[in-house]
Amino acid sequence: MISCITNYMPNNQFKKGELYSFITGKASTAMARRLQKNFKQNGIEITIEQWSVLYHLWKVDGLSQQELCNATFRDKPSITRLVDNLEKLKMVKRVPSKEDRRINLIFLTDPAKKLQEQTMEMANQTLNEALGGVTPDEIEVCKSVLQKVYDNLK
Repeated sequence: MISCITNYMPNNQFKKGELYSFITGKASTAMARRLQKNFKQNGIEITIEQWSVLYHLWKVDGLSQQELCNATFRDKPSITRLVDNLEKLKMVKRVPSKEDRRINLIFLTDPAKKLQEQTMEMANQTLNEALGGVTPDEIEVCKSVLQKVYDNLK
């Protein structure tokens, strides 16, 4: 399959073995693992997936589950499970929408709000570790290329 792809894609500059790594996002996975390790070492008992939900709620509190699906690129069952688990941890609460009672809005609790600064510092530290030796110009090129890839596949 990969050889078919590489034979028919004139813009593809990857060797056969590199294409899989590109698609699976090795760098992203490595960063997530490092951040999870940093959380654990600092006594923060949430997963990276849960943190990604909290991250979007820190930006806009009171999102619907569908809005969280869209923001995190996850499906409804995954968001439901994540919100269920965050609710058990007393990090979020579901509140029925006043406009449409079929919709639950997800709000942060005080413990979740208190985690924001500490976890964001750890995320920045992890990102700085990951970008060691990478120039600002290289970062801009990377962002631009990845945005184009994303736009092509939207």
